[in-house]
Amino acid sequence: MFSIWHWLIVLAVVLVIFGGKGKISKIMGDFGAGLKLFKDNVADDSQKEEDQSDKKEISGDNKE
Repeated sequence: MFSIWHWLIVLAVVLVIFGGKGKISKIMGDFGAGLKLFKDNVADDSQKEEDQSDKKEISGDNKE
């Protein structure tokens, strides 16, 4: 079904994409850092919304 040339081409593509020592760990480290930054920003936004709603209740601007 697959000749040796097919497997050599697949191996070459895999080596080009992931090529070398530490490449996958670097990619995963970057992914983890981006995920942590995203979570921090989401938490900051929800905290800001909570603070704004607290300020409205204190100042009496609550329309309920």
